[in-house]
Amino acid sequence: MSAKNELLDEFDSLSKPMFSLDVHFLMTTLFVIAIFLGLLFPKIYLQSQIYYSSRDIAVMKREHNSLQEEQKILKAKVEKIKFKNQVLDTIF
Repeated sequence: MSAKNELLDEFDSLSKPMFSLDVHFLMTTLFVIAIFLGLLFPKIYLQSQIYYSSRDIAVMKREHNSLQEEQKILKAKVEKIKFKNQVLDTIF
């Protein structure tokens, strides 16, 4: 009977987990996760804000370039009209 008890005790000691999850370990783990998220969230937020701002800047840059080209065309048309008016004024 004693050999049976020894085997059962040995089996019980082997079947127990190597470490136990106590409250202190759980609180420490949650604290580390909270710090990690607290440091990571602002970085993600800033990166997304920079991305959306750069998209807006790119759109405005394209519009600016197209408006500059349109301004050149309009200036050329105005010069053409001015020249035409000056020539017509000298004829009459």
